[in-house]
Amino acid sequence: MPTISLIVATYNWPEALNVCLLSIKHQTVFPCEVIIADDGSTPVTKSLIDSYKKTFPVPLIHVWHEDNGFRKSLILNKGVLKASGDYIVQIDGDVILDKHFITDHLSVAEKGFFVRGTRAHIRKDRVGRVLKQGLINLNYFSPGLMHRFNALRIPKLAFLIEMKASSSDRVRGSNLAFWRSDFILVNGYDNDLTGWGHEDEELAARFINNGIWKKSVKFKCVQYHLYHTERSYSQKAFHVSAVDNTRQKSLKACTNGIAQS
Repeated sequence: MPTISLIVATYNWPEALNVCLLSIKHQTVFPCEVIIADDGSTPVTKSLIDSYKKTFPVPLIHVWHEDNGFRKSLILNKGVLKASGDYIVQIDGDVILDKHFITDHLSVAEKGFFVRGTRAHIRKDRVGRVLKQGLINLNYFSPGLMHRFNALRIPKLAFLIEMKASSSDRVRGSNLAFWRSDFILVNGYDNDLTGWGHEDEELAARFINNGIWKKSVKFKCVQYHLYHTERSYSQKAFHVSAVDNTRQKSLKACTNGIAQS
């Protein structure tokens, strides 16, 4: 059974990170460590993490760099460099995890594959209450959910809709898992992708080009995403072209990735 490092990407939303960490603290099985990949948050986030360190069941590691624009790819690479586990589960700091989330990811980990999970969404009008009350025991029947089907956890039936494919489409870093050795092989995230979006699909395309296929899972690895306004799309065209370039040229590694971080 692999050792899991859980990497949590965050930026200046400590209220969301609080419920995320609370849900990690209540997992039925813990990762070997939790690494917060912080893209330049203010000291409020550091104070929150420091307060959790006192009672957290596993090492809680804060990896931070200066706020110099959207550099999620770079901070995730820095996070993986700090990881000691042989398997990486990556989430965003604005999600709440089902208590079996790590258990489920352990059950679907397989050599030669990376795992793409899904998420239910917590509606805008429900987010305030969830944050204020620390509501983490969510399920399919919880009020205020969108994409409710993604909140179903039925482990014994998960195999029925598990899909394996050589496709990097619809990969999202909010619920993503991969072998650390595979990540190193493709040189991690592309640090040149400095805006919002598609950095995860570009990474996935390089996995595919190396013969590492996507495993899509449902009824397991359940998480709930807190509504928020989206970041700037100013770099979207460049990122989409980067994904297309990686696919068309069958690139197996990027030139500015984890080795250059």
